[in-house]
Amino acid sequence: MVPEFLRQGSKRAVIDLGADFRFRRVEIYEEWYKVTHAAPSLLVEAVYGLPELYREEIKTARIVGNPGCYPTASLLGMAPLLKAGVVKEGPVIVDAKSGVSGAGRSPKADLQYAEMDANFRAYGLVRHRHTPEIEEEAGRVAGREVRVVFTPHLVPVSRGLFATIHLPAARALSDAELFHIYRDFYAGEPFVVPLPEPFLPQTKGVLFTNRCQLAARFDPRTGQIIVLSALDNLVKGAAGQAVQNMNILYGFDETLGLTAPGIWP
Repeated sequence: MVPEFLRQGSKRAVIDLGADFRFRRVEIYEEWYKVTHAAPSLLVEAVYGLPELYREEIKTARIVGNPGCYPTASLLGMAPLLKAGVVKEGPVIVDAKSGVSGAGRSPKADLQYAEMDANFRAYGLVRHRHTPEIEEEAGRVAGREVRVVFTPHLVPVSRGLFATIHLPAARALSDAELFHIYRDFYAGEPFVVPLPEPFLPQTKGVLFTNRCQLAARFDPRTGQIIVLSALDNLVKGAAGQAVQNMNILYGFDETLGLTAPGIWP
């Protein structure tokens, strides 16, 4: 459908909430999604729709590949550290949990209330489709290959996403220095909220909003940086981010329609 949309006029742009235009290399998309790409020639002009990283490119894009919810939480959490060069080579571990709405709207037996209530489980081990999306964009920020071990989980809530990210530190860092890295990287960003000590992200703080809460701590015993990232998988993780991209594309105030306060201060 996208090529036809684009043929209808030069002022028309497409924001795709699917995965077809999130990748720069068609072979990665086809390997992980097990389908043949219907419009591979358009990948070269598609922009990855994470405004905090690619705002200027989004402004003039004809195609925006809206990121997945897990990659949004993971990349917003990882990007400042990768850009600052404080992460050494080695696998990055993303341990993430999503509300049931993150599994889509198709009726499935294992997503019924009786199965999900009071239950907690992992899924998509080793080959989850969001893995290469996170790796590709993390690698672009870092300027080198970044390997990610990504394990998603379903939790018995309707919405909300929480990612705990473990990164091997290149050197010792104080928690204050980590906060300053995030504060400086996201200075002026309307929807990313780095939290100072002693505060930590929680899903209740972002539900029904387009915000992402972040916090980072250094573990001197293991040499790991632990990053916590929380967002609403249906807003900043999906439709809200699409509206944010639309606002950027058409020159509207970026926060237009996205300033709902949520349910928690």
